[in-house]
This record gives sequence, C-alpha cells and structure tokens, in this order.
Amino acid sequence: MESFKKIKSIVTPLDKVNVDTDQIIPKQFLKLVQKTGFGQYLFYDWRFENGTKPREDFVLNSSKYYDSKILLTRDNFGCGSSREHAAWALLDYGFRVVIAPSFADIFYNNCFKNGILPIMLDSQSVEKLFNNSSEIEVDLLHQTITTDDIVIPFEIESHRKKTLLEGLDDIAVTLQYEDKITMYEKSKPKL
Repeated sequence: MESFKKIKSIVTPLDKVNVDTDQIIPKQFLKLVQKTGFGQYLFYDWRFENGTKPREDFVLNSSKYYDSKILLTRDNFGCGSSREHAAWALLDYGFRVVIAPSFADIFYNNCFKNGILPIMLDSQSVEKLFNNSSEIEVDLLHQTITTDDIVIPFEIESHRKKTLLEGLDDIAVTLQYEDKITMYEKSKPKL
C-alpha cells in the first residue's frame, strides 16, 4: 500500500447525501478478481447515459476535476452493502481522500485498509470546502486541511494514522511481528 503524507489537489464536489456502494460501483462490475480496473466504473450510472455517453451535468465528467485526488461529499457516504470494491474503485480512479460529515462504518474501515483517508468534518466545515474553488492541502501528519484562507483540523485514530503514514495494510502490520510469531510457533510442540 502506498504511504500517505500530504496531498494538494482541487476538490471534486459530489453534492449528494446517502451515496450507497451500489452507486459508487454498480454490482454488474464486481466480476474482477484484482483490486484494479474498477475506476472506469466509478459512479457509472451517474456518469453515463445508456452506459456509453458521458453526462455533461455529472461532476466527474468535467475536465476541471480530471486530476482531483480529493472527493468532497455529504452525509452517510458509502452506505448500503459492505463491498470493498467501492474503496477499490475510488482509489483506482485516483482519489486518496474522501471528506464528508459521516460515513457508513464498513465503508469507512475499508478506506483505511486500502490507502484512502476518509475525513469526517462537521457540516459547517464541509460547507466551507464546498464554497472553496482553489486547491486544498490535506496533511495527515499534522491532521489539517488548508485552503487559501482557512485551516481545518481533523481527527483520526492514532493506529489508523500510523498505518496510512507508513503505507501498511493489515498483512504488513502483522508481518512487523514476524520474528515474534516465528518464535512463538517454534516454542509450541509439534503435533
């Protein structure tokens, strides 16, 4: 997993509440067996008419946001089924940060496991970011979001912060204790 320190990017504003995982990555695209290749299907039903023609009124189809690494959205993002593919699609598309007032629990956890920083902010701070048109910087080490004129602090559990800063997934965290695990295994009688 790629480590996360700072990201400076324009924000893609997805002004929707209760965005469920079936909208993030529709079920018909869950046939891939690897974690990559899902970005092209991100928000597929909202991005395309009849599966082919890009909808001009959908934010991801605006060239202004093509290189955006930060998705800004509203309450209860990632609700619905517990598919990890939703986090894979966001990451594969290029998003490393998702900012919202609230997230569905399983989606929130899946973000951390896949190198995405989900940031929960109060509605007033989210509104300020929706009204900001310049790039913002997300600094995980200092836990701040900085625009041209404001600095917004955010909270994150220390273990999650460490794993993102060091680029550690669950397996890599376990492998940090490989010597101790091996010693324990050797101390047990063989059956």
